[in-house]
Amino acid sequence: MNTILKRIDPRRPFTITAAGLKRITLGVVTEAGSLQDEALHSNHVPGQTHGGAAAKPRRTTQSARRTLLVVAHSERGSLDDHARQTLAAAALIADPHTQVALLVLGELKDDVAALGADKVIEVSAFDRRTFAPESELQALAACVAQLAPAHILMPDNATGDGDLGRRYAAYARASVATHVVELSATHVGVAVHAKKGFATRALPEIVLLAMGAVDSRLPFIGAGERMAMPFMTAAGATSAYDVYRDLGMEDIDAAQVALEEADFIVSAGNGVTDVSAFEKLAGAFGAAIGASRVAVDNGMFTRDKQIGATGKTVEASVYIAFGISGAVQHLQGIKDCRHVIAVNLDGSAPITKRANLTIIGETQAITTALIEAVALARSSSLAVSPPVTAAIAEGVAA
Repeated sequence: MNTILKRIDPRRPFTITAAGLKRITLGVVTEAGSLQDEALHSNHVPGQTHGGAAAKPRRTTQSARRTLLVVAHSERGSLDDHARQTLAAAALIADPHTQVALLVLGELKDDVAALGADKVIEVSAFDRRTFAPESELQALAACVAQLAPAHILMPDNATGDGDLGRRYAAYARASVATHVVELSATHVGVAVHAKKGFATRALPEIVLLAMGAVDSRLPFIGAGERMAMPFMTAAGATSAYDVYRDLGMEDIDAAQVALEEADFIVSAGNGVTDVSAFEKLAGAFGAAIGASRVAVDNGMFTRDKQIGATGKTVEASVYIAFGISGAVQHLQGIKDCRHVIAVNLDGSAPITKRANLTIIGETQAITTALIEAVALARSSSLAVSPPVTAAIAEGVAA
């Protein structure tokens, strides 16, 4: 007798608890207006008034008896969303006698108290652009020796943190859970058997957290104190451990970057009539080029540029759609983009409901104007004095 197993997707259904933690609900079908829908689509922060004027309280003011350590790389002085979620996760599961320490590999300008950290150790000798896995491993080991954390939490990503977490687990022979989609103070949950099932285990020494497992908007703040560890902060202090040679970053044409990996994408639809001008704009922005299915079917772009349900799913920080109406298949391909800008003649096109900003106008005219604006901005920046340039850069990074 054959038994048919119903596929369970651990990403849904789920609920977000009052504390902001995701809880997988197996075998339950949610309805519109449920707690899941409210958690996904509401801007409400647990414990905060709708006015948002009330100051958030400190998570705890009691003396620390143990430590939860969060480790993450910074980029241009800031933590990405995945790292912020991991830091929030540690703060949410910490009890009043547990401090949340953050070891950041790179420079950090973020308000760490607002992110939930009580103690911060900044190692500016490292960042995501530096390949020094052994040095980072020894820096983490030194931090663990100093703080003796009960658990270590890291983002499970492909940009350094996930690799470092696995390296340290092997180095310390520590228990580890990867791709964690559910977390509490006592257990972790992961997808198993090609996401057909869900498994839990006791909280291990090292937790590598998947993206989207926690709401990073906290109802409290941390102490936000900076910790000095001189033996870790000096650049090159751990270089003796390196057995790799960093050849640096090689700049390539943005058009050669796979759309799935691109951080900035300009995408053309049927409303784009001048492909050469569009490609010139992409070059001016340093952006990758995408296209709608209609534009591909019309022969304007090759099939590898197609974005949507029948093309590629992208996760760009900035996605600008020129002359794309926004069919449901295309919107599915850009659902994970952070900022979507729509350029369209039709202000009621479906994509305008997804866009963070909509520009109503003719695509060719706006393309030409943007090319001129970028050229003017770059020529103006060359004439700005170095101190002013530095101030502008600091403001952008902030």
